[in-house]
Formats: sequence, structure tokens, C-alpha cells
Amino acid sequence: MNLNPLYVLIFLVLNLNIFGQNTISQEDKIYHTIDVFVANPSAENLQNLTENEKQFYKNSKPKSKNELLALVVLNCNIAFYQNLFGKTNQAISSYEKAWQIYQKNKLQDYDIIEYCLKPLGNLYTILGDYDNAENVIKQYYFIANAEKNQSQKIAAILNLSNVYQNTSRVEEAIDLLEKTIKIEKLSAVQKGNLWNNLGNNYALSYKNPVLSKPIPNIFTKLESSYFAAIRLLQSDKSQTETLANCYRNLSALNLQWQNIELANSYFEKAKKYFFSTPNISPRKLAKFNYEEADLLFQQKKYAEASTIIASVFKILIPNYSNQKNILPYPNSLYAETVLLDALDLQADIFEEQNQPKKALEAYALSFQIEDLFANLLVYENSKIINQIRIRNRTEKCISIYDFLYKKENKSSYIERAFQLSERTKSGVLKNYLSNKKTASREEKLHLEQLQIWTNEIAKEQQKGVLADVSKINEAMKKQNELMLSLKKIRSKNQVNSAENIDLKSLYSKLEKDKAVMVYYFSGFEKMYSFTLENQEIKLNSFSNTAHSIVKIWQFLDYFSNANTISNDVKGYNQYGKIAFDLLKLPKNTIHKNLLIVPDGLLHFLPFEALITKETATSNFAKMHYLLNDFKIVYNNSAGFYLNAKPLSTEQQTVLGMFPVFENTNYELAFSKAEMQSIKKNFKGQFFENATATFQNFRINAPHHSILHLSTHASAGDLETPASIKFYDQEILYSELYHLKINSELVVLSACETGIGKLYKSEGAMSIARGFQFAGAQNLLFSLWKVNDYTTSVFMDYFYKNIKNDSSYFEANANAKRSFLNNKSIPNAKKSPYYWSAFVYYGGIETKSNSTNYIFYSIAFLILIGLFLALIRYKK
Repeated sequence: MNLNPLYVLIFLVLNLNIFGQNTISQEDKIYHTIDVFVANPSAENLQNLTENEKQFYKNSKPKSKNELLALVVLNCNIAFYQNLFGKTNQAISSYEKAWQIYQKNKLQDYDIIEYCLKPLGNLYTILGDYDNAENVIKQYYFIANAEKNQSQKIAAILNLSNVYQNTSRVEEAIDLLEKTIKIEKLSAVQKGNLWNNLGNNYALSYKNPVLSKPIPNIFTKLESSYFAAIRLLQSDKSQTETLANCYRNLSALNLQWQNIELANSYFEKAKKYFFSTPNISPRKLAKFNYEEADLLFQQKKYAEASTIIASVFKILIPNYSNQKNILPYPNSLYAETVLLDALDLQADIFEEQNQPKKALEAYALSFQIEDLFANLLVYENSKIINQIRIRNRTEKCISIYDFLYKKENKSSYIERAFQLSERTKSGVLKNYLSNKKTASREEKLHLEQLQIWTNEIAKEQQKGVLADVSKINEAMKKQNELMLSLKKIRSKNQVNSAENIDLKSLYSKLEKDKAVMVYYFSGFEKMYSFTLENQEIKLNSFSNTAHSIVKIWQFLDYFSNANTISNDVKGYNQYGKIAFDLLKLPKNTIHKNLLIVPDGLLHFLPFEALITKETATSNFAKMHYLLNDFKIVYNNSAGFYLNAKPLSTEQQTVLGMFPVFENTNYELAFSKAEMQSIKKNFKGQFFENATATFQNFRINAPHHSILHLSTHASAGDLETPASIKFYDQEILYSELYHLKINSELVVLSACETGIGKLYKSEGAMSIARGFQFAGAQNLLFSLWKVNDYTTSVFMDYFYKNIKNDSSYFEANANAKRSFLNNKSIPNAKKSPYYWSAFVYYGGIETKSNSTNYIFYSIAFLILIGLFLALIRYKK
């Protein structure tokens, strides 16, 4: 019998007492096992290494710090080789375990940054788990800075710039890198690496010039940064991989500029350095091959590109065979970004080769991998970035389905395009609300605590230069502990992919609600609009490039302040009509309820104020608004609309929060009038001035059907999150997440409550979103800075309508119409700026509908009873 030498050696090491020697310590056993494995590393022997760890835990004896440190070393070694053998997710788990043991037991005498935190941060970045990557990198930067370890500090800066680059925070990355090059004492290698990263970020800012501070001479800086890196790195033979990266970047840059010959030349130089680098991992080789395939694709060499993509699959997928169908089998896929990129590129090749159905098949495999990625992510921001990546692919699929529909005239293609679009709509919000229903008490507690620490970090970072770095670092440690614990809890749950919406049920609900749905998808190239009405679905589109989208901006600009519309009534009419026509809104429909599912920039658009027919009048009440044709309701997704819970038939009560802020610079003079108006129509609890605290709101919110907040709010900016003021404190939108809102309606009578940092996939990071995370299903909120007086008048109409049994969306539409028809309000105050700020997101179902249904049912039963009694009487 042939015995594996590794097994024999482990047996001898662990059983030296057989030969009369003293039993070695558990700590020494671990180190011996590591040494034996490193001498003969393989995927098979790696399993034996993990078995040794299990044996360690079987011993119930308390573990010494030396033994625990040995376990940290063991897990770091396991992680290193798991990553080397292409098991990225397992490697992350092993590094996380090592870091958790090291932190929890306050261990020392091990370079935890070099052997654990640096590779862990890099792996998080590779998988797109950017929040975790940023947290880990900032933690080891803090340690390195305290220990005055310049090498590790610069490594942290370099890796942090990668995270900023991948999360579209290019300005932060450029600022960080430029300052480091200017201020820090750097070796040639360090400076070369920083210049290479700086070039990458210059390239992104050049490609998408949307920076708040344009970079002067960007073209010159861009190219020269790579050449500076090459000059600094060429003398060091250990830097072949980074040199290869510099030439790869120059190749990609020239490809973008259509300098094909130069792009090929630079890539050949990259090849030379790349293949002279020792110990290239399979993943790095696959990524390099993918880049070569992409270079060939850009030159329309599709067959050659496909051949190289097949080599990528062969490297990354065990047992892959270059079969007739180049695509791998679905059950062989796993979460890997290079694999994802290769599938997407092959889909592009199929499309160029006029094989649209094959392209859709490849994209379907990509979506399958995305589902695996989504289940690995914990933090909201990383999930949103993941959604953005999904949307780019979704747009391509919608375009293909549109092409197939026009070719074959099968509505099923439009329905599939709609289903894909729906998956991208508020996916993070959907997932969060779904988890709240199904998660265990332990998981919910972890999520709540995790959000609390995330908010603490955000609040401290808002202080800028006055922020306490050590406080942020401690909060990150707590956050990290909770994240690791949450991952363990979730690992027991089965991974689920997104489900399709039931279109038949959606059609039926729209028919029942006498509504037409206009559903938008904002892509990179086109804005698509799906119209669902009378059991049918139609697809329209218009260019989403600057030439077309500027027309939407021009209309939106009229709402930048109170005077813009009044100063240019004719222009408002003109651009309102242009935007109406561009957005493909329905005309001549029998249904008078219009459900809008906006996307991208359209989240900030007041559709009610669009002009359906231009007029020369300056009388705002006589203009042809879309409001005159439809009662409009908005929603985040078709799924939210379809699955909305029915409204209660119980008596409605209001929780009113009116801080008023009397005798301050930001007093809300008409807020009290607003409160008195609501009090006339509804019972409830009303807190004003010093009693309108966040604590009073949080305690009393679960006991009322309507929550009304009349206060100040801010949309924030790129760095500052949206927030809302209570009398005692200002609350960030994300601090609302862990509230439990079961009320039927939340009214946010404040400025900019629907405005915040915009993501196409999720909408605005606004106060309204905070309440939606907390469970609010129906909301009324504002799209800009609202006027105190006109808001109080509008709210008076709104609540009177609700009191008269109007549904919430009808109350909103009727209040706006009443406002326009009120002869006591001067024409200037009837500008759309004053009445169209508030939009209603939610359902169409009414309380009175259900009441009427019960009433008619009872009446019908009484008639039957009378009829039967009459027959008996006659007999």
C-alpha cells in the first residue's frame, strides 16, 4: 500500500510519544502541520490542513494565547493557499476568522497587516465588497500609522485609492494619491505604484468628466503618470507585475483613443513583463487573458477573442472542456469577477456575430453569478454598486429583446425585458424588507446594531478635520465584529435568486385599479419606457445621451427657485411640453389613474406639472397640466405596487410632529396653522416645539395610522447624507432604518424629503428612503425646498380630502386641483413651484373601496333574506 508522505509525516509529528519522547504542545503541532503543508502544497493537502484546525477545537481545554496565535497563523496560511488555488470565498472566510481571533483575544507578535489584513482587503475589493474593503484598509492604516510602519501605511493608501476608484469616488482617490506623492517620503517603488494608480484615476476622470473641480491639463497628466511609474519601476526586477500593469493601462487608454497600433504595442510590452513574473496565480493569468480577448474584440477579431475567452473558462472552471458551445455549464459557476467579465464579453461577441439569443444565454449565466455575489455582500453601499453593474448588463438585454420583438413580433420578448428591468428596481430596498420578514431575531438584532455603528462612523466623519480618528477606528472594529457574526448566521441560509413578478396578477390589479402604468428604465445609452394597460405591454425608448436628457434638465431647472417659472412662463410651457412628448406618456386613454415608476433623473421630476398642450396664457390655473388628465401615483417598483398590503378600515389617527422652532432663525411660522388644520379633521397625538423630539416620535409612531412631520430637512450632498430635524436632534436618513413603521401613511411636510444622492438602481438616498426601509408603504414627500405658507394650505386640502374618504393618491391630486382653483390665492402663488412639490408614492387601493364592498355585500345579503322571507310568507 502506498502512503501519502504528508500523512506519514503528520502522524509522526503528532505522535512522537510512541517513541518514548514527550508529547509536543498543541501550539507546536499546529506549526509543524503548517511547515509540512508548505513543503508540499496542493489543493488535496489543503483539506488536511483544515482538518487540523477542527481537531484543535475538539479539545475543550482552555486555549492559551500562544495556541490561539498559532491558530491565526494556520488560518492565514490556509487563506493564502485557498486564494492561490482559486477558492476566493473560502480564502476570505479564513482571513476573517484569523482577524476575528486576533482581535478578540488581543494577540500580538505577528504581522497581522502583512499576512492577513492586506490580502483580505484586496480580496474584498476583487469581489466588489467595497465597504468591507474600506473598513479593513482603514483599520490597518490606523495600526501602521500608530506603529510608524511607513511601508504598510503606503500600501494602505494605495489599496484605499483602489476602493475609491471602484466606487466612483475618483476625486477622493486623486486627492489622496497626489497628497501622498507630495508629502510622504517614498521609495522609487512606492512612488511608481502610486503614479500608476493616479494614472488609472486620471483616466476615469477623463472618460467621465463629472468632477466638481475639473483637473487642468488632464490629458497630459494622464499619460505622463504611467510613464513616470515605468521610469521609477524599471530598475527593480521585482516589479515586473506592476510594470505589466502600467503597459496594460497604456494599452487600454490608447484603445479608447482608437490608437489601435499603439494599444497593441503596449500590450505586447505588458505581456513580456507579465510572463516574466514568477508564481503568477491562475486568477491573474485568467484576468490577463480576458484583457487580451477584450483588446481583440475591440479590433473586431471575434473568433480569436472567443478562443482566448475559452482559455479563461478553462483556467477558472475545473473540468471545463472547450466544447462546441463555448459557454460553461450553469452548475459550474461561482462568484468570480473575471468569470463574470469573460461571460459578458462573450455575450458581446455573440451579439456582434448576429447571434442575439446566444448573447442572452451568456448574459443569463452572468446574472446567475451576480446572484451569488449579492448573497456575499452585507453593506448597503456595496449592494448598490453591485446593482449598478447589473443594470449595465440589463440595458444590453433590453436592447436585444427589443430587437427580437421587432423581428418576430412576440410580446413575450417585451415581457422578459420588463422582468429584467424589475429586478434592478430598488433591489437593495426589496431585499432589506424581505429579510425583515424572514430573518431570525438574532439576525435582525445584528442588522440593527450594524446600522447603528455605520451611522456613528458617518456622523463622526462629517466633522471633517475635527473628526476623532481613534473613535472611527473603534466603531469600525465593532462594525467588523458584527459583520463577521452576521455572515456566520447567513451562511446557514439557502441562497435565493431574484424571482419574476406575476404579470397576470399585475395586469389584473391595474385593471381593478383602473390604472395605466408607465415604467422607466434609465440606461447608459437609452431611456426605456414600458407602458402596461388593458392586459398589454408596450416598449418605447429615447436617447439618454446629453442631447436628449438635457431637455429634461431644462424642465427641471424651472424648479430651482420660486421665481424661475414666473419669470419665464412661455419657456416653462415650451419645455414642459417637450419633456411630456419625450417621456412617451399616455394620451386618449380610458383610465384616469396613472402609475409612474420613475428611474434615474426622473425620480426628481414632478410629472403632474408637465404640459400636455402649450398655451399663451400667463394664468397658471388655466394651463394644460398632466394633472388635469390623470390622478398620479408613484412607486419604486412594480413589485411594491403589486404586493402592497390593503388599507385598514379602522378609524385613522394622526401622530403629528411640529418642532416649529419658535424664536429661532429657522422658525416655521405656518407650521402651527398646519397642525390646527389636521386637528380639526383627525384625532391623535400632536407634539409641538420642545415636545417634538425623536424619542417621542419613535415611541408613539407604532400606534397611529398616519405620521405627519412638519419640520426642516436637507437633501445633503455628495459627502453629507440627507437628514431631518426633530426639536432635539438632527437624524440622518439611515438612522431611520431600524425604526418599526407600520403606519398606512407617512407625510413628510418638509423641504427636499425625496432628494438625496441619486443611484439609478435605487433612487435617491433621501429621508423618504429612510422611512421606506423602516417599513413605510405609502408616503407623501417633497422634491425641492417648499414654501411654509403654501405647504400649510396644500396640507389643509389634503387632509380634508382624506377625511371625505378620498384615497391618499386621490387626496394628493384633488388638493393640487383645489389649490389651483382657489380664487383667494394670487396667481403668482399658483405657479407649479408651489403646488407640485409633493409627490405620493404608494398604492391605489382605497379604504372606501373596501368599506363600500362590505356595505354592498351586507345589502345584497339583506335583499336575499327579504326575498326568502317573502317566498315563505307567500307559501
